[in-house]
Amino acid sequence: MSQDDKFEFESVQDSQTIQKYLQALQDGFAQGRIVLHSEGSEICLHPRGFMKFQVSVKKKGSENKLSVKFAWKDKSDESPASSTISITS
Repeated sequence: MSQDDKFEFESVQDSQTIQKYLQALQDGFAQGRIVLHSEGSEICLHPRGFMKFQVSVKKKGSENKLSVKFAWKDKSDESPASSTISITS
């Protein structure tokens, strides 16, 4: 994969479908391989080691936005941060 590979996808889905996507991501992190494919575009990632984890939430009236980001380098010597987050349901 070259440095300039990019994959983007956006759609409106129900919560059950989003749960399936999140489960697939969880499985991919566990296996060290995540493949995303849509309309002829595909990218394969190999998450391993320490990663940057970012969560942001915005509420404005009835509008809600939850963003979760993961970032890592293919070869990284980063160590884990000392801060934690609690996510419950």
